[in-house]
Amino acid sequence: MDNMAVSGANVQAQVLQAAGVYAMKVANNVTASTMMTLLSSVQPATYNNPPNLGNSIDVKA
Repeated sequence: MDNMAVSGANVQAQVLQAAGVYAMKVANNVTASTMMTLLSSVQPATYNNPPNLGNSIDVKA
């Protein structure tokens, strides 16, 4: 192989690597966006306990 063929192969490998990194970043952004949408759709838990619950606890060991 001559130098031009080796240089061309290196450039092609760098381009493929850059494209792979870009694709991973885009996939990560999509995942983050999806997770934020899911987390924002979850309602916080609300408890409707009686007012006397937990006021007097009888603990014996």
